[in-house]
Amino acid sequence: MKALIIGGGIAGPVTAIALKRAGIDATVYEAYDSTADGVGAFLSLATNGLDALRTLDLFDVVRDKGFATPRMVIRLSSGKELAQFEHGGMLDDGTVSHTIKRSDLYGALRDEAVRRGVEIVYGKRLTDAEAAADGVTARFADGSTATGDLLIGADGLRSVTRTLIDPAAPKARYTGLLNTGGYAHGVPVDAEPGVLRMIFGKRCFLLYVAHPNGEVWWGANPPRAGEPSREDLAAITPERWRAELIDLFADYPLGVRLIKATEKISPPWPTQDFPTVPTWHRDRMIIIGDAAHATSPASGQGASMAMEDAVTLAKCLRDADTIEAAFADYERLRRERVERVVAQGKRNGDQKALGFVGRLLLPLVFKLNRTKQDTGWMYDHHIPWDSVSPRPAPR
Repeated sequence: MKALIIGGGIAGPVTAIALKRAGIDATVYEAYDSTADGVGAFLSLATNGLDALRTLDLFDVVRDKGFATPRMVIRLSSGKELAQFEHGGMLDDGTVSHTIKRSDLYGALRDEAVRRGVEIVYGKRLTDAEAAADGVTARFADGSTATGDLLIGADGLRSVTRTLIDPAAPKARYTGLLNTGGYAHGVPVDAEPGVLRMIFGKRCFLLYVAHPNGEVWWGANPPRAGEPSREDLAAITPERWRAELIDLFADYPLGVRLIKATEKISPPWPTQDFPTVPTWHRDRMIIIGDAAHATSPASGQGASMAMEDAVTLAKCLRDADTIEAAFADYERLRRERVERVVAQGKRNGDQKALGFVGRLLLPLVFKLNRTKQDTGWMYDHHIPWDSVSPRPAPR
């Protein structure tokens, strides 16, 4: 069996590695002409994502690229503490959540995929695909084609594969927040390395964490009513963006110091998610990762969900009698879980976008929710590779 994987970000290489372990050949086709080294901010890998990587013998590949972030503290910019709790669970060997630069994670997974014999082809932007009884053919913008037994769309939020499967597929939902961040140098913070600090400022949400090497990694979510276009965001110069962020954190001196001590601040991009995508697969094509269920960064689960997807899909293809049955098994095993994660991310993000009155109520909200923090369903998820994927009981 041969799989065509569209998208060479994080989901694509992990899926190719998982398929290879299941005895399925795969080639990854990336739209851009070059790799994405150095691109992107940082992210959290929760224990459920790390567990999926461990299943594929990939955890040691990424372990030293990031650092452990086992706890989270939530405060108002006044200093009042709202809550603190474990961040991302713990595996049976003591492994906790890790924070890692997206480009470092991508580079490590890509290099390991290539080392394991996966072919990654660049400059292949998907434009169309045709499924037949015996296979599927992908057509690319450069006029070339590729043929395989199935096509997996790991092509992200703006997935071409998603619209090929379902031309009526919904568009991503804008959550009212922008994203930005950077890496500050020479700013002392009263924070233990590896403890994430989430600050609800009067006008903007800030997250920061001290790296063991002394850097401070930070991210912010400036509210912006009405989804800005790519052109609108591209028109914001680095100087203007820095000044806007400094103004937003005028009530929080540490935020201003972090911004001023950051050489390069990420340009703003909109926070988007998908409440649901009705159709994940058709004929011999299927979507995974953000293409099927993008979640707000507030969930801390985007990359981890893609890793779970990769392991689950490979296992279903290994165990099912047909591709169609494998796709159905995959959706049955994944849909309820990922849509629950998307909903959780939306709730977390909504708190960041609260207005003045809403922020006054945050202490009460966190006090009421403190005893209701049941995160086991999210972080304790394990995919038993050596067992056969469960099938629904016959009716």
